[in-house]
Amino acid sequence: MVESTNRSQSGSRGPRSNNNRRDTPVEPKEFQELVINIDRVARVVKGGRRFRFKALVVVGNDKNKVGIGVAKGADVQAAILKATEVAKKHIITIAIDHDTIPHDCELQYSGARVLIKPASPGTGIIAGGVVRSIIGVTGIRDLLTKSLGSTNKVNIAYATIEALKSLVPKNDWLNAPQKAVIVKDIVKDVDIKLEITTDEKKDNPLKKVVLLPKIKTKASSPKLSKKASPPKLQDEILADKEAK
Repeated sequence: MVESTNRSQSGSRGPRSNNNRRDTPVEPKEFQELVINIDRVARVVKGGRRFRFKALVVVGNDKNKVGIGVAKGADVQAAILKATEVAKKHIITIAIDHDTIPHDCELQYSGARVLIKPASPGTGIIAGGVVRSIIGVTGIRDLLTKSLGSTNKVNIAYATIEALKSLVPKNDWLNAPQKAVIVKDIVKDVDIKLEITTDEKKDNPLKKVVLLPKIKTKASSPKLSKKASPPKLQDEILADKEAK
């Protein structure tokens, strides 16, 4: 019994080294990738039809950067990888103000038209389909949107990106000093005065065009007064003839 116990102790293995790959820390990705849509497209050739796949992918960092990409591939995985690379090459920075956008915007791209409006805290993202997928990776938490026009997903995605790209930071137009610009000689005999004011209630810049009548100043030129010479007498006429 003693020998058997000694053999079991001598033959027992030591603690295993923990070399499991699952325990290695994974670096967090800078951008969040999301596949919006995958379509199968076909090209007609002499021998028949060749099928490929088209992927629409959006990437974002949940802060203020977002981009979309569209690419084709022989299979689904290749199309997604290509579209992701395209999206990362076209990253844009958007203006965010307290988890929403600074002002409303409506933009049309091809047949699609997208309207985005700021919302109060707690509203959430009121959007559907493609617009929700894009807004979800931008870091915006409260937003009102409406998709108008075409239902093409690619066009809606590009319209949403262009609308976000056109946003102006709030500090650039809020409480801006009043400016007055006078443009002359655009309309005949009229001066155009452009006044830019700020509406305190809506926090939106307002533009007002005022037409002012042009004041004409005429140079006063002295007029030569011609006085009628008195008629000559008959004696003076005769004296003039004799002198000649």
